[in-house]
Amino acid sequence: VHTQIEKMSKSRYNVVNPDDVVKENGADSMRLYEMFMGPLDRDKPWTDEGVQGVHRFLKRVWTLFVDGDTGELDARIVESGGDATMVKEVHKTTKAVTHDIEGMLFNTAIARMMEFVNAAMKVKTIDKAVMEQFIVLLAPFAPHVCEEIWQRLGHSDTLTYAAWPEWDESLLVEN
Repeated sequence: VHTQIEKMSKSRYNVVNPDDVVKENGADSMRLYEMFMGPLDRDKPWTDEGVQGVHRFLKRVWTLFVDGDTGELDARIVESGGDATMVKEVHKTTKAVTHDIEGMLFNTAIARMMEFVNAAMKVKTIDKAVMEQFIVLLAPFAPHVCEEIWQRLGHSDTLTYAAWPEWDESLLVEN
């Protein structure tokens, strides 16, 4: 078996229609996968499994925020007093994602947000402010789902006007 990575080309019959991908997985999944594939200046192989992988990530984000039975905000998100480890985690994520966006390293920013979601799925309660900060970080990558979640977090204004979050260096110090 010989694998060869080639650019998409009609003459090679290896073109993927973005409309089909959007119809099947949503615009946010398509957008997120294109940024997750790797640095923008390199050739990258297209895989349907990769699109489905980021689609599963977005489903996990949705599950983290929204109760599947009621459609309301998940009970683990509390007004105040959530798990303290998540405060530190969101500040680490904010710093990493901010630096990665400035360097146009979108794939590593997305990977860092995936790590945040994995950590958040393990705790019983999360402060609402932490989750609002996270959704602002994810919004440039998956604007449609983030806007919907932002509204469910109780905001009547659009997420577009939310300020980019700051991180606290004192919370990033390791013991």
